[in-house]
Amino acid sequence: MEKIITVTVNITDKKHIVDDWSLEQSAQELALLIGTVKGEVVGQMLANRKSPTPFSYLGKGKVEELAELVKESNAQTIVFNNDLTPTQQHNLEQIIGIKVIDRTQLILDIFARHARSSEGKVQVELAQLQYLLPRLSGKGVVLSRLGGGIGTRGPGEQKLEIDRRRIRTKIDRLKKEIKILSQRRLQLRKRRLDNSLATVALVGYTNAGKSTLLNALAGASVKMKNEMFSTLDPVTKQVALPGCKLKILLSDTVGFLHKLPHDLIEAFQATLEAVKDAQLIVIVLDVSDELVYQHNDAIWEVLSGLQVHDTPVIYAFNKTDRLDDRSIIERLKRKFNPCVAVSAKNNLNMDKLLKVIEDLLFSESTISEFHIKHDQMNILNAIYEQGKVLSFEHLPDGISLKVRLPVQIAKKLLTEI
Repeated sequence: MEKIITVTVNITDKKHIVDDWSLEQSAQELALLIGTVKGEVVGQMLANRKSPTPFSYLGKGKVEELAELVKESNAQTIVFNNDLTPTQQHNLEQIIGIKVIDRTQLILDIFARHARSSEGKVQVELAQLQYLLPRLSGKGVVLSRLGGGIGTRGPGEQKLEIDRRRIRTKIDRLKKEIKILSQRRLQLRKRRLDNSLATVALVGYTNAGKSTLLNALAGASVKMKNEMFSTLDPVTKQVALPGCKLKILLSDTVGFLHKLPHDLIEAFQATLEAVKDAQLIVIVLDVSDELVYQHNDAIWEVLSGLQVHDTPVIYAFNKTDRLDDRSIIERLKRKFNPCVAVSAKNNLNMDKLLKVIEDLLFSESTISEFHIKHDQMNILNAIYEQGKVLSFEHLPDGISLKVRLPVQIAKKLLTEI
């Protein structure tokens, strides 16, 4: 198990974005990320600075203190919770004599370990190369640090001799691959829309229990682990709502994170399109976590970038089985609505959550009149599956119906008649 020292620095200069996380909370989350890659935190440094030093991020005294901590703990790696410039990273390694990585590199390592699909692997490799590019110096560098250990899981997991030009060429190729994969995903989503199914996206902070919730709602068997970013590849399942015959498509997506690296958001745009296309978003919050409010802020930071402000939202307060103080839920209810308190692990209030989903989908519904001829029975089947029939009349050439349907589905069906 790799021995790690963590460094968390709070920058107090007004030029930097004010963070509402304490040093201790940020260090705690960093330790969870390290635990996900089976590292062992053997020491930590917490510090406040007005601004980073260009040379080594930390001041001279703190660098000496860090070097001493490395000697005492026999640590093999230092992980900064702050983003380092290539110069700062190189200088720290030269002074202290062991590997130094930052939070972004650690997260990239986790994504590389968890990517399973071809699309996931391409997206992760693109993000890794975009991270590596400014860290290369000279026309040819042996990236021996890609050989092993935490933060070193690079594309292909082998020693590479590569220059900036070749990396840029590969980045361009990967972007083209992602575009092709995105088009395939678009065709798949179009096929689902052709079936007139409403789509609902599950989003949430990493390890909030989205996969467990999907399993509970859809009877799925998505792999679950009690670790961060255990699910990278989106999973979509069909779910029947309890109060009507309406079926929906429920999609689980990659988990969000505080200060999620920009390159990762950019690389996973194709995956996150499932959120952009959804008629409804379910935000899953782990209410047993003391940082639940900060987690919600991090979720909305990503959602805002996806421009889904007009999409209806439901909050699922998950892991209520871990709560001793039930007043926490009442306080959350006053801030986040509509909401349902659930325990995906114990299958608690799943029907209630589905009912709220149904009500919200139908609150954006319309009453439409359909005149369906005998050769259009496929449309009739879609209407019965997706709507509530209010009246029915036989006609010489077919049937006439008045139906309450979600707006998007009504528009789609009316164009087919």
